[in-house]
Amino acid sequence: MNIDLVKLGQKIKFERTKREFSQEKLAELAGLSVHGLSNIETGKTDVRYTNLLQIAKAFDMRISSLLDFNL
Repeated sequence: MNIDLVKLGQKIKFERTKREFSQEKLAELAGLSVHGLSNIETGKTDVRYTNLLQIAKAFDMRISSLLDFNL
């Protein structure tokens, strides 16, 4: 399955801002660097499954919901 990295990044940013999380807060909750999270949100880098799982956990949601790009 190919994931549209730009759409994934947009969804992560959407969920982050909806929860009023800064990039710093989400990065801390997900165990990522701020730079790494920024690259994910802009679609500049591929996302490891473990990182996607940690982001979903930080949002208290399933990965499948995170991959639903119907904003």
